[in-house]
Amino acid sequence: MAEKCLVIGASGQIGIELVMKLRKKYGSENVVAADIREPKNESILKDGAFEILDVMDKEAFKQVCEKHDIETVYQLAALLSATAEQKPQLGWDLNMNGLFNVLDLAKEKVIKKIFWPSSIAVFGPTTRKDNTPQHAICEPSTVYGISKLAGERWCEYYHNKYGVDVRSLRYPGLIGHRSEPGGGTTDYAVEIFYKAVEEGKYECFLAEDMKLPMMYMEDAIKATIDITEAPSESVKIRGSYNLSSMSFSPAELATEIKKHLPDFEITYAPDFRNELASSWPNSINDDRAREDWKWAHRYDEPELVHDMISAIRLKNSQTETL
Repeated sequence: MAEKCLVIGASGQIGIELVMKLRKKYGSENVVAADIREPKNESILKDGAFEILDVMDKEAFKQVCEKHDIETVYQLAALLSATAEQKPQLGWDLNMNGLFNVLDLAKEKVIKKIFWPSSIAVFGPTTRKDNTPQHAICEPSTVYGISKLAGERWCEYYHNKYGVDVRSLRYPGLIGHRSEPGGGTTDYAVEIFYKAVEEGKYECFLAEDMKLPMMYMEDAIKATIDITEAPSESVKIRGSYNLSSMSFSPAELATEIKKHLPDFEITYAPDFRNELASSWPNSINDDRAREDWKWAHRYDEPELVHDMISAIRLKNSQTETL
């Protein structure tokens, strides 16, 4: 019998795709979606249970877990990098209190297992830029990065002190086509595809040579489920694992897009998000994830670009026929 799980932040970029994949794998009756408001994606409402939930309301959180006999919680609710810089106090409160609530419910044995995402934002300007190792200097310069680094340390503390079974990944920039960008600095790599297909041009808010670690959403969802399903003894890092598949700059991505859309044009108007991105690594070493729980990515840049353009074209053609 499959364990029942709860995905908090189910309306977000990762949440929508994770709910779909989990329901396909475990059955809709075993996957509860939750968010602070109803999602625009109607399939999340129709295909299984959905709860309106503010992750900072611990009592309501506990009631949802008990109502559905939840054993595993994927706590994805967060204020992302660019948005958190505009609302730093809210960014800290949401990102930290949401984590504390889920950690405490595991400590109190209300739930058994937690997945909580960290980010490459934990690194900073003093971190080695290329092939950044698992254990590196972490001096983040953003609200989002500060909250994620603090969260990693709390996850490890709760595991060591209270035996909480928590697993975490440092996500790179994530690229998917099923939801709109959610306020992240790497969101250009989602926007660019929609603009390329629909308008043939895009003005990028990062500099053309701003190289960053990136990952196709399919691989990110696979890694999330893989580490959550891994035997406890295989998960040797209880802070957060480095995760990697590819790295590229906006100019390199545009070159790949032009192989499919030769007339595509890109211009650059770097804003405050470029400064945020400049503090992050160019590439990530994820050997520990590959060794400990056998992580392996599937998609590289050419496959990513082909998939994204094909999916957006299909989505637009379906919309036109409605």
